[in-house]
Amino acid sequence: MKKTLYLECYSGISGDMTVAALLDLGANREVLDRMLRSLPLEGFRIRVSRVKKSGVDACDFDVILDEAHENHDHDMEYLHGHASMELEKEHFHGHASMESEKEHFHGHAFMESEKEHSHEHAASEFGKEHLHHHAHRGLKEILEIIRQAEMSDRARSMAERIFQILAQAEAKAHQVPVEEVHFHEVGAVDSIVDILSAAVCIDDLGITDVIVPVLYEGCGTIRCQHGILPVPVPAVANIVQECGITLKRTDVAGELVTPTGAAIAAAFCTDRVLPQSFTIEKIGVGAGKRDYACPGILRAMLIRPAEEELRDRIIKLESNIDDCSGEALGYVMERLFEAGARDVHYVPAFMKKNRPAWILSVICGEEDVSRMEKIIFEETTTIGIRRTAMERSILKRCSITVSTPLGDARVKVCETGGKQRFYPEYESTAELSRKNGSNFTEVYQMIINCSREQNEK
Repeated sequence: MKKTLYLECYSGISGDMTVAALLDLGANREVLDRMLRSLPLEGFRIRVSRVKKSGVDACDFDVILDEAHENHDHDMEYLHGHASMELEKEHFHGHASMESEKEHFHGHAFMESEKEHSHEHAASEFGKEHLHHHAHRGLKEILEIIRQAEMSDRARSMAERIFQILAQAEAKAHQVPVEEVHFHEVGAVDSIVDILSAAVCIDDLGITDVIVPVLYEGCGTIRCQHGILPVPVPAVANIVQECGITLKRTDVAGELVTPTGAAIAAAFCTDRVLPQSFTIEKIGVGAGKRDYACPGILRAMLIRPAEEELRDRIIKLESNIDDCSGEALGYVMERLFEAGARDVHYVPAFMKKNRPAWILSVICGEEDVSRMEKIIFEETTTIGIRRTAMERSILKRCSITVSTPLGDARVKVCETGGKQRFYPEYESTAELSRKNGSNFTEVYQMIINCSREQNEK
């Protein structure tokens, strides 16, 4: 059934904070370790421990790099300068005395059974290239690493989505094609580990919906590889703009939202509005590495909407269009869905002088209205948009992944009168039909049957 996660980003968000919060919620450590051991990377280990941030007990997730990778992948000097770098190292390694600390090592550089191996022995061409040539990885190389990782299809898809968002943000910042983007921070071993770990953990927890109402960001400037940049840095600003994320500026001097954190929030987010009333089932707290005026934690809560929360408020946008091509109308529908529209449809009509026309209807949340209207005005010939606020009664619903003899499929589950109804998603059904040369209707029914069987177990 539906499992909702609320990410409370009052102290910003980063990759390691997200992984720590998800581990604190109960993500399976063995599943995470198995994925990390399968990566074609070397020279890192992870450490999970308990720390205090502003007096709050929190989980801390560290990706610790060997000297070769540390010098080139995790150089805090780019962020804080020489003096702050020493302070950062002290804080970074200061958790070693924690009694609850658990250290798991990955990659030949740290494996106990492989101490006799030199750094010349790399786990793959990716590790070798980075270790000896200090090359920045491009999207193609990173996607290949993800393809080789031992993880579920859903986790792999989420990891790829995060990197796609980052690549587009970097491409826009540097005005180059996505294919030519070579990540700096994000191409580093620690950031790859953070992103893949976040995807594996959220998948392991079975989370179906993620609510991210707002990201709190700091102010001022930050020193990075390209020099001194304003906060938010260009990659974060581009992600926020393209993905429609709400950003709130604070008086905290420094970077609270990292590009990795922003991309994770954008990729995971399915809703930006919290239910008016809900219960909290479990809380996970992830610690950040930097000490700012704010607490420096990411709080992740598994929530359940109150039983009476069965109503939803939506906005319906309508336009009459009689002088726009079918191709343009098809394209605007694609753009609206990509921007977060809940539904888009056309109704044929006859307008002045018996002109054949179309009524464009868009259903969206209140927070999405301006973005939807901008697209409609940009992509159609309309000169006006009608706006109607509505309340609707809704069924409890969630999306699940179901295993079938033909492969995994996404299924929408609705509940009414204590009974569940299963609706296979078109894309999953069509993909399995094409892949196996099977009849669409038969595959659709097979997915429903598998959903019922697995739900009864």
